Amino acid sequence: MNLLIIAEEGRTRGWMRRLTLRLGEIGANVRLATVAPAAPPIAGVELLLDFERLVLHRGRASGSDRIAATAIAPPPDAGFRPDLVVDLGARPTVRPDVPTLAVTWDGVHGEDAAITTLAAGSTPLCEIVDLATGEVLERCLASLENAPGLGGGIASVAARLVTLLVARVGAMVAGRARPAPPVIAGYAPTGRRDVARLAAKAVAATVTRSLYRLACWAPHWRVGWRLHDGPGIAETGDLSGPTFRVLADPGHRFYADPFPVVRDGRHWVFFEDLDHRIGKGVISAVPFDDVGPAGEAVVVLDEPWHLSYPYLIEHDGELWMIPESNTAGDVAIYRCTRFPDRWERVATLLDRLSLSDATVFEHGGRWWMLGTEHDGEGGWSDVLSIHSAPSLFGPWSAHPANPMLVDRDTARPAGAPFRRDGRLFRPVQDCRDGYGAALAIAEVTRLDDEAYTQVIHHRLTPGPRWPGRKFHTLNRAGRLEVIDGSVVRPKWSWLAGRVERATTPRDEA
Repeated sequence: MNLLIIAEEGRTRGWMRRLTLRLGEIGANVRLATVAPAAPPIAGVELLLDFERLVLHRGRASGSDRIAATAIAPPPDAGFRPDLVVDLGARPTVRPDVPTLAVTWDGVHGEDAAITTLAAGSTPLCEIVDLATGEVLERCLASLENAPGLGGGIASVAARLVTLLVARVGAMVAGRARPAPPVIAGYAPTGRRDVARLAAKAVAATVTRSLYRLACWAPHWRVGWRLHDGPGIAETGDLSGPTFRVLADPGHRFYADPFPVVRDGRHWVFFEDLDHRIGKGVISAVPFDDVGPAGEAVVVLDEPWHLSYPYLIEHDGELWMIPESNTAGDVAIYRCTRFPDRWERVATLLDRLSLSDATVFEHGGRWWMLGTEHDGEGGWSDVLSIHSAPSLFGPWSAHPANPMLVDRDTARPAGAPFRRDGRLFRPVQDCRDGYGAALAIAEVTRLDDEAYTQVIHHRLTPGPRWPGRKFHTLNRAGRLEVIDGSVVRPKWSWLAGRVERATTPRDEA
């Protein structure tokens, strides 16, 4: 396929180079043409980006960096005949003889629209449209969890534009249809603010974060638990019922991603256990009796790489674990050879893939794996990737419609799926206010070899019944229901105790 990209002069950036490389990998012959800009750039933007490059990015390359058009792709020669045009300008032009895709940010063409929303402290809704018909072909809302300042925001939202453009062009090259773009509910663009104010805010946030880390362990996650026979969050959609209690931790270590299991009539909780002083997670477990924790946390799985999200599966009379191992670049499964502390790695389910929070379950006669995929740029929580297999051990195949969903609010798993009245639900992370800030319950309304759809029913945020700054996992086994979230945790024990008492879950008066 011959593909022509059109960009405005002076607006060619590093992310466009990555776009052309990715398109070349799927067989596109890419050329780049520039046109005169539709309007002068927003005052101060490039000065701010230069400032951020020194202060926030410390000279590291970013997708927001301005680069020469010739560093992105060669210009079209007289004999170049495009099969497809991707027009990134503020005034895209319909070509009657060539299909043309254009990009909008909050419904407006051109990067200034994205910059306006980012400068307002929000995330622009990105849509890829068929310019001739106006039909929206792709839609996404990027995660800004790894996006300091305006430059980080530009790079992150552009990274997801690249994700969708590559998916759309790849489907066209393969003669394959793409699913209808998802509805992204509850999104509303914000008003415009001055970029100078954004600069001050970004620098202040960097300084505040540095000071905070000097005084506090950050981020500090903690696990909440309750034992009861009644309906839980999965049934009620709220935190009503018995009050959650906090699983005590040593202070310099945090506990997160809790997964409970009932073994030989006794409850256990497995979780990520991270030592702040080392910065590497292991998997630990705690036993419970009829009233609460009945022993100390013990390390049950340790690898040379970071581990988290110890997803548990009981299958064929044995207990299996699929922990997140992003830094190892694979998805592996372990078999429990001696409960709870001996696990044998038995297979690599997916290789050369950074998949967060792999969540595996049976549905419709097949095994399915949902997680968020990171392709090297942007956030880790916005690209839903789906794989399926005839058995738990594979072979696992990527869904032909991946990426299935690009949405910071509803993509990333937050615990094991569950069924209610014959319907399938899954907890998801809502990252609109930052990574793991809230938890939502999504009903899976379709999951097959052609498409995936879901509907959000509930959104839960921290409050008196679960104080703190985050709310990010939900699971239950038997009578034991567990959640997690983050709190401020000072490094000084005398102050930590006071903060802990102030963030103890309590009934709402």
